[in-house]
Amino acid sequence: MSEPILSVRGLEAWYGRIQALFGLDFEVAAGGVTTLLGANGAGKTTTLRALSGMIQTSGDILLADTPIRGKATEDIVRLGVAHVPEGRGTFTAMTVEENLQLGAMTRRDTGGIAEDIDRIYDYFPRLAERRRQQAGTLSGGEQQMLAISRALMLRPRLMLLDEPSFGLAPLIVEELFAILRRLKDEQGLSMLVVEQNASMALDLADEAYLMETGKLIMSGPAQQIGSDENVRRAYLGY
Repeated sequence: MSEPILSVRGLEAWYGRIQALFGLDFEVAAGGVTTLLGANGAGKTTTLRALSGMIQTSGDILLADTPIRGKATEDIVRLGVAHVPEGRGTFTAMTVEENLQLGAMTRRDTGGIAEDIDRIYDYFPRLAERRRQQAGTLSGGEQQMLAISRALMLRPRLMLLDEPSFGLAPLIVEELFAILRRLKDEQGLSMLVVEQNASMALDLADEAYLMETGKLIMSGPAQQIGSDENVRRAYLGY
């Protein structure tokens, strides 16, 4: 296994006085994909928010060798962590290309930005066809592709994906996960994926962690987790 791009030790988190995460320990390998699985309310989205500095936390979070817990969200983004939240979050009044340029707002390499936009259009041909179209007029699947593409414009070291398949038709989900696999295989992009579609997530991921009520209750190679019939029936729903 590669050296971790993300190391988390003893992570706890709160919403006000309510504790939501309890002593999480996990890693994401550099160039690898890790998935967090579990039922609604297990704490998966909260974990991503904690990593992005959006809520109160304790414990240790290292991006490579750099401590990031306690830093402001914008500083974590500048260090190369791109968070694609559930619900897409595109700027609906802006065009596809304007959304992509906005994703690169912290960069100064104009030539590199143009190259990355061309590369994204290669991965997402639908967006190339709609580059002058307002984001708010795109389909749900196209908006999800745009949200991921805008995060890629950061040239992230780590991408956090929260329910990328949410609300999408099965064929669009297959297309989207095929593109995520290309990004993993061709770009070596490190990803932490929260996903209700456990079978798709396990097929993409190298490592898997299973969450329940704010705690990690199981971990292992994704293929091993996915092949355990008892785990599938009890926790993954397939």
